[in-house]
Amino acid sequence: MYRATLTSLLFFLVFQIHYGQSKLEKAEESLTKKENRGSRSDSRSRSYDSDDSSDFGDSFIAEELAYLFAEICLYATYYTIIETPIEMEYRGSTAAITKYPYLDSLKGNYSYDWGEGTTGFRTTISNRFIAENNKLYGNHFNVDMRFLGRIGLEVDYLQLWEENTNFGNSSLAIFTAMAKYHRVRTQRFNAWWGLGATYVGGEVEELGFAYGLGAELFFAKPFSLETNFYGAFINQRSVNKFTALLNYHYDRFKFSGGYEHLKIGSPDFSTFSVGVGVSF
Repeated sequence: MYRATLTSLLFFLVFQIHYGQSKLEKAEESLTKKENRGSRSDSRSRSYDSDDSSDFGDSFIAEELAYLFAEICLYATYYTIIETPIEMEYRGSTAAITKYPYLDSLKGNYSYDWGEGTTGFRTTISNRFIAENNKLYGNHFNVDMRFLGRIGLEVDYLQLWEENTNFGNSSLAIFTAMAKYHRVRTQRFNAWWGLGATYVGGEVEELGFAYGLGAELFFAKPFSLETNFYGAFINQRSVNKFTALLNYHYDRFKFSGGYEHLKIGSPDFSTFSVGVGVSF
């Protein structure tokens, strides 16, 4: 009887520890686990080394074709991520940054005409509250800078909190810094891509490579639709952020509401988002 009671008690404690973890604690735990893939890649490299590839390497025709293919890829990549010759002749190639959206007629973040409504440098500071439920919520603080027409720099700080009745409260902070290139610059629509780094605090304390994509459509004054995706790798695990927002622009201010999805390691978080921003 004593052994049965002790076994049941131990099983109950293990069950509570495993399943009583908060989602943030599970996220931290999954990000601290490193997958061992070295032995598999080493075995593959050894098998490749054993192959006889001298005939291909010595072939003059193969080398010329490989060089030509590399040139094609280089130009295709450049035109895809930077600008094509046709686009250089379009007015969007020299579009200027507006002081703030809808300052002049139906123009969004860019204007084809330089003047009093445009600027060489603009900073937008925004703050959004996000929540999955009344026990899991967070704050999203963002600084987004544009300069030289098409270059940008963004700094983002996400702080999450979770209340757990049985195991106390937990929190997690994620910092992201990203250099951005605004690839498409029209008066009603713009799109960007970026590269940078993400740092996850808490029990993780790891820095990883980050990338991002985003776009904004100014479909009817004073509204715009904005969507952004940020991805990062921490210990071979994904840390992703996706947002879809409806913005209401009033003078230099914008009021936002929408959806934000987070994937931090293993757990997923589906939250609503509401906030305000200002451009200057």
